[in-house]
Amino acid sequence: MDQRTLKNIKWRKLKNNIFKMVFLLCTLFGVFFLVLLIKQILSAGLKNLNWEFLTRYASMRASKAGLYPAIVGSLWLIVLTAVIALPIGVGTAIYLEEYAKKNTFNKILQINISNLAGIPSVIYGLLGLTVFVKSFRMGTSILAGALTLALLILPVIIIASQEAIKSVPDTLRQGSLALGVTKWQTVKGVVLPYSLPGILTGSILAVSRALGEAAPLVVVGAATYITFIPDSINSSFTAMPIQIYDWISRPEMEFQDLASTGIIVLMAVLLTANTIAILFRNKYQKRFD
Repeated sequence: MDQRTLKNIKWRKLKNNIFKMVFLLCTLFGVFFLVLLIKQILSAGLKNLNWEFLTRYASMRASKAGLYPAIVGSLWLIVLTAVIALPIGVGTAIYLEEYAKKNTFNKILQINISNLAGIPSVIYGLLGLTVFVKSFRMGTSILAGALTLALLILPVIIIASQEAIKSVPDTLRQGSLALGVTKWQTVKGVVLPYSLPGILTGSILAVSRALGEAAPLVVVGAATYITFIPDSINSSFTAMPIQIYDWISRPEMEFQDLASTGIIVLMAVLLTANTIAILFRNKYQKRFD
């Protein structure tokens, strides 16, 4: 090996080490500030985290304020959002991957779905305000909020489900069709079970995103102060991100601490949802290992 080749190899190794160090520093930079943020939230919020905080209603006095209506409202909202978005999103992905012809129209449709996944959430809030709250006269109800959040996460569910369906080997489809079964039986009995881990993971992560969104709910008119729990999909509601937004916008330090406590509860719920996604993925992946 000549001298010039050795110099090129050394230079490439040096560049590789430089970029590796730059990327590591970027990662550590983000992790450092994340740790600082979490430390600040925990130090301010843990002192108020107790059963009374989780079961009390909203109040103008910080010592008596609680998160109970927001927790119940978030549960109503997220369950209804999942019921609306998951069947439509997975069904759309199945159609686009298994039934739709690969023509110009479907390419344009795919591009638009990808673009919709990157639109800011407040735009979906404006859409929900115009269509569901005003045009369909749903008012500031749980149903209007759930439909708005369903529109927000639909592109993410569709894209995640498509990628999961694409990962199914064609040999499995061909083997199923060779046995004389129909296209739908192949999709139902072969494609969906094989792609279920990816679909579940992407869907639960999308629903977790909806649970932490505040901007669309603010736009569609979710209440920032509510002293009752909703009893139907037409009830007015609040949610944990909205309640946190209300508390943190107040000047009193006691409400700032309550906002930190609410953030801890919200993070716990989101981490639980993400853990469930990982457990589901691992459970169903073992069937195909």
